[in-house]
Amino acid sequence: MALQPFVDQDVPGPRRDYVGYGRHVPKVRWPDGARVAVNLVLNYEEGSEYTHAAGDGQNDGLTEIPWGIESVYRDLAAESVYEYGSRAGVWRVQRLVDGLGLPITFFAAATALERNPEVAAWLRESGHEPCSHGWRWEEVWRLGRDLERQHIVWAIESFKETIGQRPLGWYCRYGPSVHTRELLVEEGGFVYDADAYNDDLPYFTEVLGKRHLIVPYSFTYNDARFVLPQGYGSPDDFATTLKRAFDTYWEEGAERPRMMSIGLHPRLVGQAARIAGLRDFLEYALDKGGVWFARRIDIANWWLDHHEEFEP
Repeated sequence: MALQPFVDQDVPGPRRDYVGYGRHVPKVRWPDGARVAVNLVLNYEEGSEYTHAAGDGQNDGLTEIPWGIESVYRDLAAESVYEYGSRAGVWRVQRLVDGLGLPITFFAAATALERNPEVAAWLRESGHEPCSHGWRWEEVWRLGRDLERQHIVWAIESFKETIGQRPLGWYCRYGPSVHTRELLVEEGGFVYDADAYNDDLPYFTEVLGKRHLIVPYSFTYNDARFVLPQGYGSPDDFATTLKRAFDTYWEEGAERPRMMSIGLHPRLVGQAARIAGLRDFLEYALDKGGVWFARRIDIANWWLDHHEEFEP
């Protein structure tokens, strides 16, 4: 009996690509010959999460608290953890990155910026990048295509109101729906999306017959692991993980430069002990050199402008 090849089924959404660049990773030339492009991402979600106050009838749980209250009850403790991020944690991040003169990308939920004009003002005045983390911090796969499209429009209009410009990048909460990428391309104003975790470099895909840029993200180098079972035990664990990754990228970057994404949350890394671990890594990378700290839109635009020059 002949072996039958295994093929993926024809299902809605993008087709899977198991190969990527394979053995032919492009030899990227980052600005000033940097070996590693590092993108710091601040996930600003506080005020956009599920709460009874927002009419959701449920609570959100990515917090410090080791228990959860049943969804029929309002969880004031969890709400206060999110508020710590918007009241205190975000400003520790601001003092650190602005003090070091480093650019960051905000993965910002539109309604979170609406609820904190001070954070919106910092984003507007600083030159950091506004990338949409959705209209709210929600599971877009539950919305349906038409409602998801509407929420994309609402997010864009909200950004225009709060910070005076539309977002050029997009990143969903947890993950996209099978419609998300097509809707972004249909809208026509996005330079890239970050809804993938499958590479160390940007890459192009085809959506609705058009070339579309993906700038992949990472959960590996992400402070959310402070509150996850497989997470960091201390700020030193966080700093060491980032340093080990950076060293590997840096060594590989002598021949094939790489990109590193670091995910941060004000309510998590904004705690006093953890911000010290982040500072430890940032100073380490700056001292080592060969690094380009860049906003995600800068990486995307560099790729668009120079990808044809990259050596195979």
